[in-house]
Amino acid sequence: MNLFEVSIMTPDNVLFTGKNVREIVLPTTTGRMGILANHAPLVTGLDIGVLFISTETDPTWSKIVLNGGFALMKDNKVTIVVSDAQYGSDINAKEAEEAFFKAKVDLEKAQDRKETIEKVLLFRRARANYEACRTDA
Repeated sequence: MNLFEVSIMTPDNVLFTGKNVREIVLPTTTGRMGILANHAPLVTGLDIGVLFISTETDPTWSKIVLNGGFALMKDNKVTIVVSDAQYGSDINAKEAEEAFFKAKVDLEKAQDRKETIEKVLLFRRARANYEACRTDA
């Protein structure tokens, strides 16, 4: 099986780096995008969402919440630069579920355009955290 390298960086640290990646699924600004080894070169914007990653040593999907940014794929190396990222396994599932449902209610109660925009952003972050810590997703 062909493998490739992935690095995930935030302003504070390198969250993940590995040369034995089998596949990733990115939350791009136009939808989810799967990447395998030997993918064509590309640069894409990343949305708030969950990155799924499968490695040679752990073929199950690991989940990492990304908070926007961009990804560059070139020469079997993916470099992901985001403002913030967190492993789904580090998220408290109960707190994430509560925050998700609260954000959903708050969004439904938004009164004007500015408040709606703010609540949508909070809802999308809460939804990503909730999705990342769920075992059935």
